[in-house]
This record gives sequence, C-alpha cells and structure tokens, in this order.
Amino acid sequence: MKQKVSVPFMLLGILFNVCLIAANLLETKVIQVCGITVTAGLLVFPVSYIINDCIAEVWGFRKARLIIWSGFAMNFFVVMLGLAAVALPAAPFWEGEEHFNFVFGMAPRIVVASLAAFLVGSFLNAYMMSKMKLASGGRHFSLRAILSTVVGETADSLIFFPVAFGGIIAWQELLLMMCIQIILKSMYEVVILPVTIRVVGLIKRIDGSDVYDEGISYKVWKISDI
Repeated sequence: MKQKVSVPFMLLGILFNVCLIAANLLETKVIQVCGITVTAGLLVFPVSYIINDCIAEVWGFRKARLIIWSGFAMNFFVVMLGLAAVALPAAPFWEGEEHFNFVFGMAPRIVVASLAAFLVGSFLNAYMMSKMKLASGGRHFSLRAILSTVVGETADSLIFFPVAFGGIIAWQELLLMMCIQIILKSMYEVVILPVTIRVVGLIKRIDGSDVYDEGISYKVWKISDI
C-alpha cells in the first residue's frame, strides 16, 4: 500500500470533511419540501456517502478508513470549538448571541448521536463496498454503491434518532422520520449515480488505482497499514 496520497484523493478527503461539518451545521434548520419535513443537512450529508463509495472503490477500505477517522476528528474539533465559543461571554453590544448559540450550542446527546451514527454508518458503507467488490470481481458498481448506501444510511438513522430524540419525540414519529431519512438519502444516491460512475472512472484513469482489498484487516481502529 502506497504511503503517499494523490491529488484526487486529497481533494475528495477535503470535500468529505467539508460535507460532514456543513451537514452538522445545516441540521439546525428544519425544511419542508413538497409536504415532507426534513433537516437541511439532507442537502449535503448524502454526498459524504457518495465520496465514501468513490474512495472505497478506487483506493480500498484502508484509505476509506483513514478518511472516515479524519472526518470524525474534524467534526469533533468543530463541535468542541463551537461549544467553547458558546461558553465564552458575549460582548454587551452584540445582539446575535441567541442565534449563534442555537446553531453551535448542540446538546451533548445530539453530539454523541451524530458522531456515533456517522462512524457506524460510514464504516458499514465502506465495508460493504469493499466486500462486494471482491465478491463481484469489480463488476456491478451501481448495485454495490446503492446497497452499501442503504446499509450505511439505515445504520446511521437507527442510531442517530433514538439516541438524539428518544424520550423526547414519540416512537411512532421517530420511526416515520427514520424511514423518510433512509428513503430520501438512498434516493439521493440513485439520482446522482450517473455522476458518481463518471467520477470514479475519471479518478481511476487519472490516478491509476483500482484496489481490491484482499487479505486486509477490517478493524476500524487499525490505521497503521494505511
């Protein structure tokens, strides 16, 4: 495994981190489109799964694992900075404290729910992509991308909503919200799939990489074999 990283890998890694941080901030707004109520984070969060698919497909599980942990670290860092800023006293003349605190003053259970759901969902997505690529001999990328996203997004929703809102929102409402999120995020993957296919093909040609994860460790905490 090469110890260096290419420009396409670096750019996808940056975009992955930006999408995660943006999704957390956008989650503070609830939007309604065609009668369906979701958080604004839905606009960008599924992009992280698409990038996850691209990285796992081109560079394999180990590089995807590196990007997932970097995304977790940067997300945690931004959350901590936000909480620290909220804790600091505001200037007497500043009138935006209430709105600032609303965006950056995330409740601890929301932070835990978000980070835990991201880790589990992202690693399941990368694992499924890796295993299915080996099993299929690299064929059927479209099917692999969709199935891995469904698995990852389902795990993400099953963890986030009960941890974040259990005991606050009725369980029937939580189940409905989970189902809507899973369906919409998976549909996002299907709609954008033609673009994903072309991006993966372009990266493979530019970078010259097409990794098959034979005999690797899938331990999520093991990043020394990057």
